[in-house]
Amino acid sequence: MDLFSVNEQKVAPLADRMRPQTLDEFLGQKHIVGKGTLLRRAIEADRLTSCIFFGPPGVGKTTLASIIAGTTHSAFVQLNAVTSGVADVREVLKAAKER
Repeated sequence: MDLFSVNEQKVAPLADRMRPQTLDEFLGQKHIVGKGTLLRRAIEADRLTSCIFFGPPGVGKTTLASIIAGTTHSAFVQLNAVTSGVADVREVLKAAKER
């Protein structure tokens, strides 16, 4: 962590600063991501295949994806379909190929 990332954390919106970081902090959906469930075991074993999360805004899709990426030590890039364009997707794909 450097000086700039520390400063970014201080000015990040409260919702981002309070976002759960682990599966234990993730509220709701215990029947899917609770201890001993199939999805949680796959995440913890880093054996998760492709997933599609669907639902209205604010239900935790991005948070869960971020937690999965952190648990599996994977790269995570957040794109918003409303504000991101094809060029943004191409840039993310290019960076993924380079990784």
